[in-house]
Amino acid sequence: MRSPFKLRSRFNINNYSNLGQRVITGLIGASAIVAGAYYSEWLYFIIFGSILIFSQMEFYKLSGLDGMLPLKSFGTFLGVAIFTLTFLIELKHLEDKYYFLIFPLVSLVFFIKLYRKSDKKPFTGVAYTFLGIFYVAVPFSLLNLAAFSVDGTFHYEIIIGSLVILWASDSGAYFAGTKFGKTKLFERVSPKKSWEGFLGGALLAFTVAYILSKYFTSLEEWQWFCISSIIIIAGTYGDLIESLFKRSIEIKDSGKILPGHGGFMDRFDGLLLSAPFIAAFLKIF
Repeated sequence: MRSPFKLRSRFNINNYSNLGQRVITGLIGASAIVAGAYYSEWLYFIIFGSILIFSQMEFYKLSGLDGMLPLKSFGTFLGVAIFTLTFLIELKHLEDKYYFLIFPLVSLVFFIKLYRKSDKKPFTGVAYTFLGIFYVAVPFSLLNLAAFSVDGTFHYEIIIGSLVILWASDSGAYFAGTKFGKTKLFERVSPKKSWEGFLGGALLAFTVAYILSKYFTSLEEWQWFCISSIIIIAGTYGDLIESLFKRSIEIKDSGKILPGHGGFMDRFDGLLLSAPFIAAFLKIF
């Protein structure tokens, strides 16, 4: 009888094709995220807080490759602090007045840089520290506002639904672009992206939004279609913006931690730009 260890040791995700790695990693990651958000708001908080940490550290690491000197640890701490504050306030564990803690906390970046004698361009480091917070931490924090936007209680459907639509848009664009892609969408930034892929992603995203509206009734059907439209457009731009960032420092992927996908920013770039628009839409309408 073969030992379980030997059976497990034979499984190596790197033995699969890029598409195989992409599917396996996507299924495992999506299952963990969906199960966590469905199980409880606290498990959602832990999972998304962890994704935030990895994504923000990844951003600061890439900034360092371009010669920038952001405050990696403190900037990530500030990102987690903002995410935690928004979550606790929306959960009604803290009063709204504690939002004002964000401003003095963030301003501490200036004090730290003031005492860093080795920095030749301290304000460049300050700018990239703030950019990591604004680009990564703020969108994740706004997801908290979206999740609690309906009646002040946590609605996992909004988080799961938005992510499933985003994944559908990405998957539809990937397969449609691979099969039919001819007309370049934004060749200067991302040569592989095509209008055919964009339309394929949009079609699948709208289809998924319609299906979700029949089961996730905390939002009306028209709201799901609006969220889908936001994700299709903002998600595509989020992907292009991250591609522009990577091209500026001449790298292909933001990391290698997620086989078939690259880094956390590669996987969640569409969410980073979509989340602020989704939160604004749900808060206003």
